[in-house]
Amino acid sequence: MKTLELKPVSAVDHLVHPEEFADIGWDSSALEIFTDFRFHKPHVIFQGVSVDEADRRMRRAHVKLMLVVDAGDEFVGTVSAADLEEQNLILHTSKQYTRKDLRVVDVMQPRGQIQALEFSLIAGARIRDVVDTLRQRGQQHCLVVDSDNHHIRGLISASDIARRLHMPIEIARHSSFVELFNTIRH
Repeated sequence: MKTLELKPVSAVDHLVHPEEFADIGWDSSALEIFTDFRFHKPHVIFQGVSVDEADRRMRRAHVKLMLVVDAGDEFVGTVSAADLEEQNLILHTSKQYTRKDLRVVDVMQPRGQIQALEFSLIAGARIRDVVDTLRQRGQQHCLVVDSDNHHIRGLISASDIARRLHMPIEIARHSSFVELFNTIRH
């Protein structure tokens, strides 16, 4: 057995954070900016939680996307900060439902409507490729799946990429025809 030497910490005062390192660039592996759920616990929320509580939890956790689960803890969709914006919530209220009645399940993106990247593609992609894909799709976040094992493997976030690259990354959100129609109608 080898005994390791311990050193005093008295002369060390700076705590390092990943954002401080400029060791990645546009041509670095996309795996560098991928939040892998094998190593990082995903932010999840139950589908029956109120939209107001979901908003509070997202703000407290400093995240803009949560994975939505059912009573069996199975993935059923995602809810984003955009889904919880006042303008969107108004579209979901009616004479029968008020804001306090709205639940995450009412405003989330159901699993069947979510487009994701395959983990094997991420492994061979560059950060530039991921950002271009997010921009083309108008998505701030993108799930990464491992189809062979039927897993949600992780998440890619434009804000995480911007933080690591030390530069703003603008993603214009694309509105669907249905969203435009509902906005005009209300």
